[in-house]
Amino acid sequence: MGFERGFIEFARVEPEHQDVAVRIRHFDEFIKTYDDKTAINQAGRCMDCGIPFCTRVCPLHNVMPEINQAVCEGNFEKAYKIVSMSNNFPEITGRICPALCEDGCTLSLTDKSVSIKAIERKISEYAFSHGLVGVFKPERNTNKHVAIVGSGPAALACAQELTRLGNHVTVYEKNSKIGGLLRFGIPDFKFSKSLIDRRLSQMEQEGVKFIVNTMVGKKEDLGEGVHCEATNFISGQSLTKQYDAVVLCPGSEQPRDLKIPGRELKGIYFALDFLIAQNKENDGEVTNPIDVKGKKVVVIGGGETASDCIGTAIRKGASSVTQLDYHDELPEHVDAQVGFPYYKKIKRTSTSQQEGCTRIFSTNTTAFEGKGKVSSIRTVKVKWGPNRKITPIDGTQGQMDADIVLIAMGYAHPSLSLINEFELKTDARGNIAAPTDGECAYRTSCDKVFAAGDGRKGQSLVVYAIAEGRNCAHAVDKYLNH
Repeated sequence: MGFERGFIEFARVEPEHQDVAVRIRHFDEFIKTYDDKTAINQAGRCMDCGIPFCTRVCPLHNVMPEINQAVCEGNFEKAYKIVSMSNNFPEITGRICPALCEDGCTLSLTDKSVSIKAIERKISEYAFSHGLVGVFKPERNTNKHVAIVGSGPAALACAQELTRLGNHVTVYEKNSKIGGLLRFGIPDFKFSKSLIDRRLSQMEQEGVKFIVNTMVGKKEDLGEGVHCEATNFISGQSLTKQYDAVVLCPGSEQPRDLKIPGRELKGIYFALDFLIAQNKENDGEVTNPIDVKGKKVVVIGGGETASDCIGTAIRKGASSVTQLDYHDELPEHVDAQVGFPYYKKIKRTSTSQQEGCTRIFSTNTTAFEGKGKVSSIRTVKVKWGPNRKITPIDGTQGQMDADIVLIAMGYAHPSLSLINEFELKTDARGNIAAPTDGECAYRTSCDKVFAAGDGRKGQSLVVYAIAEGRNCAHAVDKYLNH
């Protein structure tokens, strides 16, 4: 159970963060990995409680008590072997997962939870730096070939699992590099792209084949705001003829738009237009055409994408950054037992918001104003009612200056390109229809075609995407080989 009195003798220690004044001058990761001693002591806080809610609420069901015990004993190799049984990419979840497990930690009922996320990051970095991340060779060769469309976390997890089960996997990506939003959407200061390259090297050695700049379907079906760099195009029919199974992992790509008066004005962009361009600039490819230096930036939306825009705009020299969130402001603390063991509904402040951002809640944007280019926006306070109905509050209309507006309101569903190409059925929200259990788990309405990740589930978290990719891989393997 870790150290016998670990949860009493050791307080939770957060990973060291670079000072704000320093980190906003660059795009490198600024959160440090635990040293060995800190990781051992923090893992020693785990009580190995009778019911490991942390394992239950984690979509990957990582067995954290066993992992923490191994770390507590200083056996990082054993810890990595255990976490790798359920999580293909702990270096990813150790950085950008919201750590649902920590809200499910029993210790959080009376104290601060065990720092599971930081421990997981330490384990993965220790494993890579000490040569513990080897190349897995399957015990069988099924002679079955699978195509995976997309290369985000669901696709990569699915590809690795299918390959390790003895299948031959080819991943098709419409953009110039592998990684999906891990590569193009998440800022480098949160997730270094060298981490993707490091993992892809292992996967290639294991036998996964990657093909980039290749789109399945028709580019005109992508929809506004969906990024595509494809120079080659192939049909869905050619894939189903060439492969024994096809797995679609497109992600939830279609950004939610804000169709209000003035939307046609220049200076209004989807969040990913800004974020993708900046990641490419950081990679030495292009200069970000969205210049925010010295400008008043307004970010519309309250999620992680909005937070990423905030941190990026600050680093690019915006004179001010304001975040408009139509949701109500939540309390910063709630009774520990309320909602336990699930993710608490509280106000959370991201590292980007800490860097200098004005947050405005319960506020809707009603119009963009300007002469050819946006110069201000009109707003109104709103009240939330039953069934998530939003009602404007009379007399609360307002206006604020805005030189650049970034729409970060989330994603509605996958683009129509793959749906049209394979003539797929969708659910009520426009996601690819496919059950997650039974004999037809992850199968779409098209023969031989499966789906996993946000394109099936809807906009979600990276940890759910990895879990779906893993589960889908085993469903596909069963379909092909049993």
